[in-house]
Amino acid sequence: MHIELPEKRYYSIGEVAKAFNVNTSLIRFWEKEFDALKPKKNAKGNRKFTPEDIKNLKFIYHLVKERGFTLDGAKTHLKEEKKKSLSNFEIISKLEDIKSQLIKIKDQL
Repeated sequence: MHIELPEKRYYSIGEVAKAFNVNTSLIRFWEKEFDALKPKKNAKGNRKFTPEDIKNLKFIYHLVKERGFTLDGAKTHLKEEKKKSLSNFEIISKLEDIKSQLIKIKDQL
């Protein structure tokens, strides 16, 4: 999955939901369910997601939406094989980004 977010320190929940093409309620639900998601909250209680949170969200999205894991299965998978799976997932994500960039360059030619 390739998401388009500008480079910055914090993202609002609306930006994150739009990038993943899901409702904000799903993001809030996943925040409660998965310990890996810990967005910062300002004085008003608005969530601010860091790039690390975005990485974790990508991985959770991949497990639940693309690979069809149940929430309990995704939690177990995250706890047991976080480092190994996350590094493989990051490599695949980078390769998909490179592929999409190459396709854009090809279309411009």
